[in-house]
Amino acid sequence: FFIMTSVWLQRFYYVFGFLALVLLLLVITCAEISIVLCYFQLCAEDHAWWWRAFLNSGAAGLYLLAYSGIYYCTQLEISGFVPLLLYVGYMALASLLFFLITGTVGFLACWWFVWTIFGSVKVD
Repeated sequence: FFIMTSVWLQRFYYVFGFLALVLLLLVITCAEISIVLCYFQLCAEDHAWWWRAFLNSGAAGLYLLAYSGIYYCTQLEISGFVPLLLYVGYMALASLLFFLITGTVGFLACWWFVWTIFGSVKVD
């Protein structure tokens, strides 16, 4: 809410330490959720974990897109087609970027997890 307010309503965001802490928590949460869901998938003997690991944590981008729609309806007073088009375009681009970043975090965490657990298996 505060970040979108600073971007769209020309307010100054000044709590960058808190933002860095939230970013760290986001990375840890995406990695843990992807690892747990990958573990459940591997326990079910489904070894095609690559795209699912990416999509599991990348779904946060869809949440951001949905929240931007709610934010538009409740907080912004935009009138006209061009400003609406700019808002939707920028938020779709931000949501896509967020999807790619969180999906990459989830994929790399699962890749490390699978590499670690299968690297410890001894084949005699």
